[in-house]
Parts: sequence; structure tokens; C-alpha cells
Amino acid sequence: MRIALGLEYDGSAFCGWQTQPTGCGVQDHLGKALEQFLQQKVETVAAGRTDAGVHASAQVVHLDTDIQREAYSWVRGTNTTLHPGARVVWATTVPDDFHARYSARARTYRYLLMNAPVAPAILKGKAGWHHRPLEIERMQMAAQTLVGEHDFSAFRDAECQAKSPIRNLTRATVERRGEMIVFTLVANAFLHHMVRNIVGSLVYVGDGRQPPEWIAGLMRQRDRREAAPTFMPDGLYLAGIEYDRAFTLPAFPSHPLVDTP
Repeated sequence: MRIALGLEYDGSAFCGWQTQPTGCGVQDHLGKALEQFLQQKVETVAAGRTDAGVHASAQVVHLDTDIQREAYSWVRGTNTTLHPGARVVWATTVPDDFHARYSARARTYRYLLMNAPVAPAILKGKAGWHHRPLEIERMQMAAQTLVGEHDFSAFRDAECQAKSPIRNLTRATVERRGEMIVFTLVANAFLHHMVRNIVGSLVYVGDGRQPPEWIAGLMRQRDRREAAPTFMPDGLYLAGIEYDRAFTLPAFPSHPLVDTP
């Protein structure tokens, strides 16, 4: 029997999603909680392998087990011993051909960036920060050149293990909410550090260090060394996973800070 779980977590409490020898990954903590709940070890597979410091408001995980429990029992039972920085928010039985990673049609990432003279204390670890004024129109113009199927080598980490740098980015928007700037990127899949590298380069455009057309030039050059440094992980959220509606997965709770039309 295959079970899908919906998770949210505070990335600052973990060293990323993937299991680590030190046991600091979200996968490690979830595995321990599930083992105590089920009294057996199970393997978990996630839709996206978030890095250290990166949050998730809509992570999807699947696992296989012969043990049957009600949906509410999966949620409450797992959360009883799960690290408080992570929570299972829903559970459901799915067909055996459902795969949290490979069945996903698209993934949505959001980056929250405070654009203010002083770094925020209350949002420390929950949002990035840039002190120089950013021109939203310049960043919006530059972001549109990213939309479509392209070679994203310019925004790919040197340690990325993906077989191909080609990705189909279907949405790239930049919105201002007072002092908060929200970057939303939707694609079939993402390369390692791709979102943070794109955000860093758009910030260069926004504060005037580079013109909007610089982004298109980076795409043509396909050289990571020419783009801006990788931006801080603090404000990055895995905010949505799209699957075929036939799987009828439950909805995630709304998070006003992260969710946007």
C-alpha cells in the first residue's frame, strides 16, 4: 500500500531534506517519527530535495507499508514524535504508480525578500534581505526572459547532478508587497541552487548593477561564473507541487506570508 503525506517545515531547523550521516535532515526526523508510529522502518521519497535553510509549505512525500491506519491517525501519530520544526498536515492512500517525485508535473518555489535599510529581526531566517533599493519594473522585465524551455546552465550549481540543464520555466514573476518582494518561479523541475541563483541575478538588475537584458545574455552564455553569487537560502520556500488531478491529493493549509495568487 502506498501512502502520500503532505509536509511543511521550517528549513532553518534542518540541514536540508535529504538524509545525512548526522541525522539532521528532514528525511531523518520524519523516518524516526514514522518508525515509532508504525513500529517498523519505512523509506520515504520527496517531491523536492530542499537544501539547508530552505523551507517548505507544500512538500509531498510517499512511502510503502502494509500497515493500515486512518488518515487522521497518520497525521497525529507521526506528529507526536516528529521534530516541532516539521509537521505532517495531511495523509492519503494513493495508487501504486504514484511517485512523489516522478509523478509531479510542476513545482512552485517562492522567494521572500525584505527590501529595507535594516535587516528584519522578526523574519530572521524566514525571508532574505537586501538593503539597497530595488526597482521592481526592471526585475519584472528581466524575469520574463527566463520563461520557456531553456538551458539554465548559467544558474546551475557546480555540484548539480542533473543529467540535463534544460528546464521548462512556465512562470517567473516579481511582485512588491510594501517592503517585501516576492519572486515566484514555476517549472517542471529545477536545477541545484537554480532559484537562488536566479534571485541573486535579478537583485543585481533591480539595484542597478546590471541592465535587464543582462539576464538574457547570461542565458546565451551558459556560464555560471558570469551570473551573480548564490543568494541566501532564508527566504526560499517550496510552495507547491502539481500532480494529475486523478490522484485527488488533499489541499495544503493556506499560509498568508507565502501564498500569493
